[in-house]
Amino acid sequence: MSSSDDQIKEAIEILTQISEDQSVPRNIRRTAIKSVETLNDKEMDIAVRAINAIELLEDSTSDPNCPFHCRTMLWQAITRLELPGEDDDDEWEYYDEEDEDYV
Repeated sequence: MSSSDDQIKEAIEILTQISEDQSVPRNIRRTAIKSVETLNDKEMDIAVRAINAIELLEDSTSDPNCPFHCRTMLWQAITRLELPGEDDDDEWEYYDEEDEDYV
């Protein structure tokens, strides 16, 4: 199982907790359930599933009825879904002023 799969699994666990928490408003629980369904849809690429779930969840984070503990969990799930691109290097690039190029 790849690291992306692990991150998706962690996000699903967080969203499942939200969907089962009766102190969370129903509309936010529905959004969590819909996000889990989106993440489990194997017909789409993993990056597309993650982006679609993030879009759903971001609206709930600004809901004034969202409890603080739930908002924190939503941001934790969103953070897990921000998958690194497959072409990304592990090291950060920086700008070298002498060579006037990124290294």
